[in-house]
Amino acid sequence: MILTTFETDEHIFDALRAGAGGFLLKDSDPAELLRGIRVVARGDGLLAPRVTRRLIADFAARPETRRTKPSELEWLTDREREVMALVAAGLSNDEIADQLVISPATAKTHVSRAMRKLRAHDRSQLVVMAYEAGLVTPRAERAS
Repeated sequence: MILTTFETDEHIFDALRAGAGGFLLKDSDPAELLRGIRVVARGDGLLAPRVTRRLIADFAARPETRRTKPSELEWLTDREREVMALVAAGLSNDEIADQLVISPATAKTHVSRAMRKLRAHDRSQLVVMAYEAGLVTPRAERAS
């Protein structure tokens, strides 16, 4: 888990390349820090929401390479598509389980099956695919 005041793309990518499972900013509240530690300790990944939005915007602005087509999601069950959208919203397996009233193990199974069917290497790639296929769309920044 990386805890930093620096949220530049270079710092984020360096941390992820070095194997960081989580990236939170020092202005995160204590409850968010504890949740982040638990998420990473379980083996899930976590990025600060502000960082995630920026990385998605950066990715979307890049020249097109391979993009996920909505038809590629046809391989997924309705539940797997629902879980994929929740992953793209930044929810952990436990949070997905709470929202869908299923066990965390079942949530993890749905995530794993979606990743396998779409040949995603990790949750981050699953998020990108969800956005590319139009399963989810970026929300406008909320005014503070």
